[in-house]
Amino acid sequence: MVGEDSDGLPVVLVADDEAELAELYAHWLGESYEVIVATGGEAALDLATEDIDVALLDRRMPSMTGDEVLSALRERDIDCRVAMITAVEPDVDIVDMPFDDYLVKPVSREELHSVVEVLLSRAQFDDRTQEFFALASKKATLESTAKDDPSEEYDRLTRRMGEIREELDETLSQYSSEDFEAAFRELPGEESFDTLE
Repeated sequence: MVGEDSDGLPVVLVADDEAELAELYAHWLGESYEVIVATGGEAALDLATEDIDVALLDRRMPSMTGDEVLSALRERDIDCRVAMITAVEPDVDIVDMPFDDYLVKPVSREELHSVVEVLLSRAQFDDRTQEFFALASKKATLESTAKDDPSEEYDRLTRRMGEIREELDETLSQYSSEDFEAAFRELPGEESFDTLE
């Protein structure tokens, strides 16, 4: 469920230890969203409440990394969508991380807006469907790194996607194709649900 601030806007938490970059993201998003800026992991957790709809986390922050912030958000049951926005190239370690999307810096204004829009559109789906979306994003992210040898983690991810897809076939028919396409529109090279295997 998408929360809203007092002005009726979805709330986005931006956490990056580079203050100028965090402020730039806030400026880019500020016309469409209520943006809260944290310049470190501990500050991000201090600001994280149930009002947060989307969190954009840098993985490399001193004293408390984005990975640790992500874990703490999930432990606190803060029900927000999370994108990691980082200079850390993705590897198979992302398979078990409980985020929804992954962008490698530098990111453009359009990419930033797109990921927030997509994550907000995914929030309307049930937990199982959201898990599928997150797995699909991880699959696309790993495939974009063009590793030659599929790993055990990648194989496990694709098996899990297959299991969930079977469970969801009936559930997904209740959503409009417009809603579904919005939730997937940023996945590189993916035109529809049918192409994800």
